[in-house]
Amino acid sequence: MESSVRVIVLLVVMRFSASDEVKKNLTGTVGGNITLPDSVQEEDVGFLLYGEKNIAQVNKGGFDIYEEKYKNRLQWDRNSGLFTLTELQRNDSGSYTVDSKTGKVFTSSYKLTVYDSVPTPAVKKVSVSSESCSLLCLVDRETKLLWFKDEQRLNQSSSALSLPLTVHKQDFSSSYTCVAANPAENKTLPVHVRTTCGDTNNDTNSSTEPRSYNILIIIFSVLLVVMIVLAAFFIKSKYLPRNKTKTNGQAQGPAGMQEEVQYSEIQITNNRQGENLPESSTTIYHTNLTTVYDKLEVHRMITDNDAENT
Repeated sequence: MESSVRVIVLLVVMRFSASDEVKKNLTGTVGGNITLPDSVQEEDVGFLLYGEKNIAQVNKGGFDIYEEKYKNRLQWDRNSGLFTLTELQRNDSGSYTVDSKTGKVFTSSYKLTVYDSVPTPAVKKVSVSSESCSLLCLVDRETKLLWFKDEQRLNQSSSALSLPLTVHKQDFSSSYTCVAANPAENKTLPVHVRTTCGDTNNDTNSSTEPRSYNILIIIFSVLLVVMIVLAAFFIKSKYLPRNKTKTNGQAQGPAGMQEEVQYSEIQITNNRQGENLPESSTTIYHTNLTTVYDKLEVHRMITDNDAENT
């Protein structure tokens, strides 16, 4: 009788020890899936509980779901015997128990915690000097942030929107990574410091920027003056000589305009009285020209002999 009691006590202790050993913490993300590690085989009978409530049963190859919220989301794999919960929600967090009644008899409990999906991190350059570059790892909602240099963790924040990092010039060639994480997942962003920070001579560039700007203004002004001089020279060489030079058969008209002069034959008459002037033998076809007529009188030259005779 005493030996039988010892055997029963031993079995109970072993049973509870086994249950304690398989109790595990599980994590998942909203919209993701989680598979419980222990199985109920097809030929066995077992239950899946949420807290104290029986939500599903496996019975000799059959699978029944008792809770409406788990229908179409809770699956049992006939081949592996594993339970999988899909399309996780925040309210799926809690304690789950797999209780196998036949075959391999066991009871395994799990604490499931469902987290929001980790936001994707971004990196911003804050400032640059000749000796270092300051960076900021950013997320759009509070989460755990970390900075890594190669495989070494440099800095971390348990829950924050940003995490700063200063990289010195001698470490620019190292590999850096910004990590956003929670217990269920993490997202990483590799950072190329030389590309992100650019030229480290920021202070020098800042001091020389006005000087460079002034030089550009001077160069532009000189080019403008040269263009004006060339334009003036071109105008002078092309247009001014025409206004000053008289050519054969041309005369300067009013307001600097050139007029063309055409000549016609002149008939001389001995009649000293006013007579009708003959028309010119040359017909002028230019309507914009003016024909000028005049009377010419023949005067006799008095010689010395004529003077004596008179």
